[in-house]
Amino acid sequence: MLVSTAEIEDLRALLEEVIRLRRSIKHAETRSGGRIDAVRPRHRESALNLVHYTELRRHDIRDLQARLSKYGLSSLGRTESHVLPSIETLIWTLGRLVNPDGEHTAAPAGFPDGGEQLARNAVNILGPKPEDRSTRIMVTLPSEAATDAALVRGMVERGMDLARINCAHDGPQAWRHMVDHIRAAENSTGKRCLVAMDLAGPKLRTGPVRPGPRVLRVKPIRSKTGTVLEPGRVWLGAALEPAPDAAPPPELPVIPLENNAWAGSQKRGQKIRFKDARGARRTLDVEQTTPTGCLVTLEKTAYFTPGTKLTAVPDPAAGKKGRASRRPSVRVGELPALQEGLLIHQGDNLVLSSDLAPADSTSTGKHRIGCTLASALADARAGERIWFDDGKIGGVITAVGPGELTARITSAAPQGTRLRAGKGINLPDSRLTVSALTEQDVADLEHVRELSDIVSMSFVRSALDVRELLAHLDPERDRNLDILLKIETVAAFKALPDILLELMKWADVGVMIARGDLAVEAGFERLAEVQEEILWLCEAAHVPVIWATQVLDTLARTGMPSRAEVTDAAMAQRAECVMLNKGPFINEAISMLADILGRMQDHTQKKSSLLRRLRAWDQNGTGALEAGTDAGQEPDTAAGAGPSWS
Repeated sequence: MLVSTAEIEDLRALLEEVIRLRRSIKHAETRSGGRIDAVRPRHRESALNLVHYTELRRHDIRDLQARLSKYGLSSLGRTESHVLPSIETLIWTLGRLVNPDGEHTAAPAGFPDGGEQLARNAVNILGPKPEDRSTRIMVTLPSEAATDAALVRGMVERGMDLARINCAHDGPQAWRHMVDHIRAAENSTGKRCLVAMDLAGPKLRTGPVRPGPRVLRVKPIRSKTGTVLEPGRVWLGAALEPAPDAAPPPELPVIPLENNAWAGSQKRGQKIRFKDARGARRTLDVEQTTPTGCLVTLEKTAYFTPGTKLTAVPDPAAGKKGRASRRPSVRVGELPALQEGLLIHQGDNLVLSSDLAPADSTSTGKHRIGCTLASALADARAGERIWFDDGKIGGVITAVGPGELTARITSAAPQGTRLRAGKGINLPDSRLTVSALTEQDVADLEHVRELSDIVSMSFVRSALDVRELLAHLDPERDRNLDILLKIETVAAFKALPDILLELMKWADVGVMIARGDLAVEAGFERLAEVQEEILWLCEAAHVPVIWATQVLDTLARTGMPSRAEVTDAAMAQRAECVMLNKGPFINEAISMLADILGRMQDHTQKKSSLLRRLRAWDQNGTGALEAGTDAGQEPDTAAGAGPSWS
């Protein structure tokens, strides 16, 4: 290789710069020696590499990378899993280029395979890779999973590798039933499905809002010209219960009656008349009956309230005697009160208080609502940001007083946004002192260690939170219980190197990127950047990652995916596992995600692009696209064969 004197000098400068970089990395190793030694012996090399990578990323080496690339050398852009060996090899190579005729030490040994270590760690906590894809699928179980074994079996059949149970919902008995159904599904399908249970963590939520009137509105679906396309439907009497292993009944509003047997005595085609809450005369048509209820339809909007009188119209075919003996009337029973909310506009002031008295939904301009975690209010400071309901409402704290804070709203929908009870509150700039492990979490931990394979810790903010969880676990008694940390706060993101080092004191561990709260705290515009950095850091630590929140969410809820979320699902393949949330179309979401992940594994692995043969751009002698479908397959020369997109 012939190089000029100027190039030799440039290479020598590069060598000196890389040597300085190695020196700073070794100093970081020395400074963190005690923490590295404190991890499990099996994690020591991973902890060492994590410290090296963290130090590497403290330097801006973009100019260095560009200059290295000019000579066809490693630009250190793919060193996550083996930082120091990459630098040692680069130093050796530069030394040979600077002084090709001098004496040199032997070439560094081959890189330790951090990718293999990460793969082993993933198998240990997430289970073996499925046959047709490299990324596992986790699914959040709905409450119905406690009573519907067929639902759980269908999820396992479609590709669920891990089931997530959220301890913030349901209870120990329901959790046990869910796990029983998972184990039964494993036995019937022959597929392994691990169980992860989320500890709820501290609940920072809005307090109650004064309920609205007890009224139920039922209306038909109309065209733009007012034509009724579908009548309004409602169930009178006791709710319809599904038969065992049958499809669930349609989701309909249920109107309880003082005498449910009255509803069951009606006949198909029967008409029922009443005056609604506005005094409007309305007629119901009976479509279906059971002994304790009936399905009715109506062609005009109606408002039902407790005490509304319903009267069955006599059947004209019964003759004069039937018409004379009118069937008795019945009245509507108790109805749930409407859930109200505060209508918040940009520029409004909102007081968040430790007083959990119901808020007044009629307030304007200045509002007041309770906070379920009063201790968080004392940690807030004026000038810090505050978000409500997954970022739908945002503001800046203007004052903090005893038991309350005031925020000026800076972000809300143009027409205002409703803030209801039980909505999440995020304080991304505040240094919260509340523990991530609550008394309820400690109590739930007894059920978790009995029922699950993995315990997930929510709202981690620092290594101290991890230390507290470990203090409640026994290395012998709980040796088969793995730990998953949910990274959902800016504080956790900033402290992630320290958190991972603390986590490595346990045997099998992982991280979940909980992108919902994380997006609110970091800002939606920064989410892509933040999740990328978490992936890199966890790869450096050889810690498996679960990519979570709103993956194929529209598909799971509505049955039809959006284009953006399909692309998002494809990007998720770089994690070791992807989580889906519950929804009525969850089986369709599992199937689509499994297909996407299976296809993408041939194209990417972490940050590396895998350059498999792309037949889509193959050309024969005439410039036409080949039609083969798989690598190694002969082109399909049949008439009409089109291009392959496999």
